[in-house]
Amino acid sequence: MLPADANPSGNVHGGVILKIADEAAAICAMRHAQRVCVTVAIDSVSFHSPVHVGELLALQASLCYVGRTSMEIRVAVHAENPITGVVTHTNSAYFVFVALDEAGTATLVPPVELETDEERAHFAAGKERQAQRLARTTKR
Repeated sequence: MLPADANPSGNVHGGVILKIADEAAAICAMRHAQRVCVTVAIDSVSFHSPVHVGELLALQASLCYVGRTSMEIRVAVHAENPITGVVTHTNSAYFVFVALDEAGTATLVPPVELETDEERAHFAAGKERQAQRLARTTKR
């Protein structure tokens, strides 16, 4: 991370980190859907530790849940000091994307193939989070 990304204290702006995380999640969504995908929601984000200028940012995006037209992707963000090698988990967030067809309308995405118990557990948890998001939306 470079000085242009930071505040006067030398900590990288949270918005910069979220932008990079959103890009990682978008790549994950598009690879699964094989279509253009757009962000429709980001679940709450808490920053556990700062990212400092000079640290390397490593992001891991993984598909958790797939609905008819939407997907939930978890992004875990880690900062690495390239001199000491110390890696710190800075934050994680769940991003929800919708796949779009050529006309820009939400379109079906392929189902996810769940092969392990861990994948099934992540899918079930994602399905519950999606149900909660939809319940919050319909209460408005």
